[in-house]
Amino acid sequence: MDSISEKDNALAWTEVLASDELGETPRVVKHGSRQIAVFRSGSDIYACNNRCPHEGYPLAEGTLSDGCVLTCNWHNWKFDLSSGETLIGGDRLRRYPVREEGGKILVDLSAPPASDIIDAALHDLLDSFDDHEYDRMAREIARVMKAGGDPMVAVHAAVNATYDRFEYGTSHTIAVAADWLALYRQFAGDPSRQLTCITEIVAYLAWDTRRQKTFPYPRSVRPYDQDAFVAAIERENEEAAIAFVRGGLRDGLGFDDFYEGLARAALAHYQDFGHALIYVLKSREFVAGAGPETLEPVLLMLVRSLVYATREDLIPEFKSYAPALDAWTGGEGVPDSDVLRASGVAPVLHEISRFGGDHIGVYNALVDAAAWQMLHMDLGYSLATTGPVQDNVGWLDFTHALTFANAVRRVCSDFPALWPAGLLQIGCFLGRNGKYVDTTLDTTAWSVDDPLAYVREQRDGVVDHGQFEYIVAAHILKLSHAMAEEIEAQPDAVWTRTAAAALNRFLNSPLKRKHPLRTARQALEMVKREG
Repeated sequence: MDSISEKDNALAWTEVLASDELGETPRVVKHGSRQIAVFRSGSDIYACNNRCPHEGYPLAEGTLSDGCVLTCNWHNWKFDLSSGETLIGGDRLRRYPVREEGGKILVDLSAPPASDIIDAALHDLLDSFDDHEYDRMAREIARVMKAGGDPMVAVHAAVNATYDRFEYGTSHTIAVAADWLALYRQFAGDPSRQLTCITEIVAYLAWDTRRQKTFPYPRSVRPYDQDAFVAAIERENEEAAIAFVRGGLRDGLGFDDFYEGLARAALAHYQDFGHALIYVLKSREFVAGAGPETLEPVLLMLVRSLVYATREDLIPEFKSYAPALDAWTGGEGVPDSDVLRASGVAPVLHEISRFGGDHIGVYNALVDAAAWQMLHMDLGYSLATTGPVQDNVGWLDFTHALTFANAVRRVCSDFPALWPAGLLQIGCFLGRNGKYVDTTLDTTAWSVDDPLAYVREQRDGVVDHGQFEYIVAAHILKLSHAMAEEIEAQPDAVWTRTAAAALNRFLNSPLKRKHPLRTARQALEMVKREG
């Protein structure tokens, strides 16, 4: 390998070889940290980065055919050295202008403007979405960072490219993106971990919208009115609800101006298995962390999800929710823990509705019960291959009780009038999950000495989660992040050790994500009963 000295980019054209040094065999020259492969093909000369943009293998060891088609023999990626097109593969290859004069070969080593590099990387990032090339996404974001760009522009590009491909609005993608951004800020000064956080956000957006068509949002505009906005969501009128959002944005409103209305709509029902309120809280955090470039698309996604949210309080299992809310009193004291842990929905909600004078006291009793239930979850249900559909219960039924509780505390602290709805909806989780616990389970193996240190360690460790499914990694991060927030807020609460032990058990127990045999048996049973 030949070497040349590092030169000022302003000089642009740099002699790299004498003409007679380049024959049919390519030569590699060094320029600082770069390796540049120089090829002669007939009367033409080409120069490019010697490292394949895919995994960095040396292109000088590749094959040049058809005059200008360079093949990397490691993975058969092919590049047209004349046009710069990547013929097979993804990432584009860095080429250098080259000329021959006076018996010398000169290469233009000047760097393109940083803005051009960033624009190209963002373009190529979006190009990687349909085939979900995770490693390519990471490389393109790394190229933005190397060019001096803020990696947050990759998040902006991803959100704006995908927001209208979510048919039913916000999903876990935005919710967990807020937690990835929190880790991103925490890992300041650690480029690899920061790149991981940004890549996980972008890749999850790409995964949930891959090859999806667009679902345009209504374009009408109305001046924002909170009561009318909430009513429109209650009527499941997306056009009217979106019109209020567009009107508010037109008038310069920010997320916090919509926050109370969104929270009211999210807690108007026990809906979407608690996701509605979580999505409100996390959308707010995400916009605050990612910047105003994400405000409009995130609001549109959120409102659509609220319009389409299922309303579980309208089904028989939770029909006692509305009467319990109507019967809410400001009584002193806290609910009985035995009732909260192992009773059905109706008795749990009745027990909660008797109290309410001390919101945080009741909240702590509910979180204590939710953590206890999770720690005592009966794994038999999640691993079963038989049983009715209504008993298809797994870890996420229990983890959601705690992530939802985190959202309740934070949102209801901002809007105290919503406490009764929030607390009773935590009770809906407790009442349903109480049937699926093993009260005799020995849980001593899962105890931890320092709850806060443990949950923080698990939260920070998600940066190398190793989970193929984004939804699994999302729940690990969401749960550990929510638990860390709750213990930080109340380090002396009675439930901290139970919650940390529950997380420990969850992270070290089977997580069966597909049930082929059970699904087949339930399908046969359902079809048999059809008319």
